[in-house]
Amino acid sequence: MGISSNRVENFECRETVLTIPAEAMLPPPPQQEEEIHKVCLPPKQTTFQKLKHKLSEVFFPDDPFYKFQNQSWLRKVILGLQSLFPVFEWGPGYTLALFKSDIVSGLTIASLAIPQGISYAKLANLPPIIGLYSSFVPPLIYSILGSSRHLAVGPVSIASLVMGSMITEAVSYNEQPTLYLKLAFTATFFAGVFQASLGLLRLGFVIDFLSKATLVGFMAGAAVIVSLQQLKGLLGISHFTSKMQLIPVMSSVFHRKDEWSWQTIVLGFIFLLILLGTRHISIKKPKLFWISAAAPLTSVILSTLLVFLLREKAPGISVIGHLPKGINPPSLNMLYFTGPQLALAIKTGIITGILSLTEGIAVGRTFAGLKNYQVDGNKEMMAIGFMNMAGSFSSCYVTTGSFSRSAVNYNAGAQTAISNVVMSAAVLITLLFLMPLFHYTPNFILAAIIITAVIGLIDYQAACRLWKVDKLDFVACVCSFFGILFISVPMGLAIAVGVSVFKILLHVTRPNTIVLGNISGTQIFQNLDRYRDASRVPSFLILAIESPIYFANSTYLQERILRWVREEEERVKATNDSPLKCVILDMTAVTSIDTSGIETVCELRKMLMQKSLQFVLANPGGNTMEKLHKSDALERFEFNGLYLSVGEAVKDISSLWKRLP
Repeated sequence: MGISSNRVENFECRETVLTIPAEAMLPPPPQQEEEIHKVCLPPKQTTFQKLKHKLSEVFFPDDPFYKFQNQSWLRKVILGLQSLFPVFEWGPGYTLALFKSDIVSGLTIASLAIPQGISYAKLANLPPIIGLYSSFVPPLIYSILGSSRHLAVGPVSIASLVMGSMITEAVSYNEQPTLYLKLAFTATFFAGVFQASLGLLRLGFVIDFLSKATLVGFMAGAAVIVSLQQLKGLLGISHFTSKMQLIPVMSSVFHRKDEWSWQTIVLGFIFLLILLGTRHISIKKPKLFWISAAAPLTSVILSTLLVFLLREKAPGISVIGHLPKGINPPSLNMLYFTGPQLALAIKTGIITGILSLTEGIAVGRTFAGLKNYQVDGNKEMMAIGFMNMAGSFSSCYVTTGSFSRSAVNYNAGAQTAISNVVMSAAVLITLLFLMPLFHYTPNFILAAIIITAVIGLIDYQAACRLWKVDKLDFVACVCSFFGILFISVPMGLAIAVGVSVFKILLHVTRPNTIVLGNISGTQIFQNLDRYRDASRVPSFLILAIESPIYFANSTYLQERILRWVREEEERVKATNDSPLKCVILDMTAVTSIDTSGIETVCELRKMLMQKSLQFVLANPGGNTMEKLHKSDALERFEFNGLYLSVGEAVKDISSLWKRLP
């Protein structure tokens, strides 16, 4: 058989099969003719075409413009409105039957949103009325812009905790209430700007840096801190630390034992057990979801009546006090754009914006999957962003989709985003007429509601799965958890993100390299460590790289491949096996290569030639092949240096050795 014709000067081909002619340099035995497939270049593209393709893959992976193709201008206008305002998509088909379902679900989530709104506002160290304001305007905005049918919008525990802890580190609400409110509204504005910008610019991949492992640890740590902070309300302590770390919180609890109120403790823990019991019932029997949904508002009503009746016998029970009636006052004049605390407001806004965006999109996609419809991530970013921007103008703080309220909304039979409108209407009635009724609402019931809501964020089963599947993910989870408990909420999150980024860098800079062997009787080559049927091919060392070759890993790969060669030579000496003659580098998984990687490949070839070893490349991808060609690196491989598969490389080179003297 002749020498393979897959030489460098012939790789600019379009045909896929090359037949080796009989009149090749070294004639093959009679009746044999082998087929060696050429490695071809990808179709030629201009730099502009490549850039256009790359940008479309980065920013438009879902190809949002496909539905505009071959449409009339009127149809394009309608489709454009539906893209910007999903209400135009489902609104024309809205029926009375759907409205009946949305009324029931809207009133159901309102019964949960009202007590949670008041509670979460206190968690953010804001006046309780701000929580109700935040449950009125943002849901109305989302019902027009949002693409989820089941997402119930309002304040959430994580964003409330982070905002409260970050602003309180610099400004105390008790000492500077006006400045605190200004920073809260300004942070909400910047959160909305950041969220809407991600959606408009289609940069949603930014939030992907918050990995599942990071969020599991973060939410668990936040839930523990939030729960411990509620001991202030459950124990009746009036002077409590504003810090959010485990040691200061527990120290404050035990150093203020003289402030403990036994009436508050008894009533608080009774209602806490009731709320936890109803939550357990709803988890065990999902059809009874309404029990846990109605429990918070029912508990507020009962505890308020009880405290009102016992106000003379138990005057030490702390209550909310006066709440002003009326709808949201404008807060545009309170936005804080100049001053020494502006950086704090921006930082708080970005962090709470990322967290609330992550939670909202995750919740929306969860329930969309259950009903087999799609939630557009970029639309959700814009909807959540614009509703927070509008909220910052109307005395609201950061809001997003709540998992607990969305679950109730889903189970109550919500059909569209109108359920958010119904909830807003119920909150509006409460703001206009029912606020005086909350005067005697005890703080211990708000603490019990918060504890019941956040305890579900502790997902120990997910942490166990992380330990079982990926130890580095588990480390990120643990770092996030303990960082929040002992350092601070922002630093805990930063540490977890840092561990996740380190994991990415570790995979990029230290990619996996494996030795391949042949599965007997086939042309399949697989990892020797994974497949017992795979065996080494005499005189060949077949290596595979499972990553792109970049400047960040090129030096490591060169050193690691040379180490594989050294270890193979030592193994050959120890076992008296056939001497090593050829190293094949399987580039199937090498999706890209840069100039440093190309230089590494050329250096490897030079070093192996000095050891009298042949160096062969197998199955480089289109992008890799094109760059190798443009750099003239392929010219150095000459004959028998480039093959379409490992099997063809082994077969062709082995046959050549047999014919040589």
